Amino acid sequence: MPMRTGGTDHRTDHPADDLVNVILDFAPDPELDPETAERLARRLRAEIAELDVESVRTGPAAPAPDGAKGAEVVTLGVVVVAMSASGGVFTALIETVRDWLGRSSARHRVSLTIDGDTIELERASAAERRDLIDAYVRRHTGSERG
Repeated sequence: MPMRTGGTDHRTDHPADDLVNVILDFAPDPELDPETAERLARRLRAEIAELDVESVRTGPAAPAPDGAKGAEVVTLGVVVVAMSASGGVFTALIETVRDWLGRSSARHRVSLTIDGDTIELERASAAERRDLIDAYVRRHTGSERG
């Protein structure tokens, strides 16, 4: 198992074909002011960067949905997290996002996408979120969480 060295550096202890890219899309509560929303997004990215991931980088912005007003901000941050396909890092990423959402009473939405499979988390109860996340983790790790 590689030593934890932070989240934004590029390590070479995993072959490239063992890496998985997770696209994380954060849309803040629409009632928040932009500065607060940006601060929350930075905090989430920092928490993810503390995990044993290969890299955390800004991803492409999602296109605005039909009917959206001009330059209206729909999502605040798309982040691409590159990590090892093994070793429990994916479960740690999911737990970090779940904990981050649980600490907030606001109506944020976070979606995670791997190979076109997306899970979207928002305003679900803690039990509903847990069940959805457990099923998603099983699909991408092939194991039960304990």
